[in-house]
Amino acid sequence: MSENLNNFSFSDKNKLIAVDILKKYPVERKNSAVMPLLDIAQRQNDGWLSRDTIEYVAEYLDMPIIKVMEVVTFYTMYHTKPVGKNLVQVCATTPCWLRGSDNIVKACKEMISPEQNTVSNDGLFSWMQVECLGACVNAPVVQINDDYYEDLTYDTTKNILQSLIDNKPLQVGSQSGRKGSRAD
Repeated sequence: MSENLNNFSFSDKNKLIAVDILKKYPVERKNSAVMPLLDIAQRQNDGWLSRDTIEYVAEYLDMPIIKVMEVVTFYTMYHTKPVGKNLVQVCATTPCWLRGSDNIVKACKEMISPEQNTVSNDGLFSWMQVECLGACVNAPVVQINDDYYEDLTYDTTKNILQSLIDNKPLQVGSQSGRKGSRAD
């Protein structure tokens, strides 16, 4: 690895994590670690991948930058623009839509920003519509950072967002009291 001239570099903690990740791959296949390394870089960089961050990961793996960019731009879990501290991903696929995801979008527009992919004025939030989050049985659902909130309504969505504003996050999972996917 040549000397990095970018502003980004892994923190000491993330350097250790990166070394552990690389141990999982044969040396000649270290490029296979690009996705987990992008993930730790994105987490360190406030939830998004700047050009410097992408170049650092490419250099760290001795990969052409274009190959890393191909991964970053193919997968929706990587963000190339700043996001809020709480990234709200609203599932708008058919099962969630049928169960009211339009109301979830309405709550996000009112409390975060009228436009998706826009960071709120206080930097706490951004929101976006996404395709299936894989929790159709508990639709509608949102993913906020790494957590899923399920069985949502307009009001429960607003309550969740307010709890994050107040720095008193509500319990993740079903907001209707459902256990797993049981309807009792």
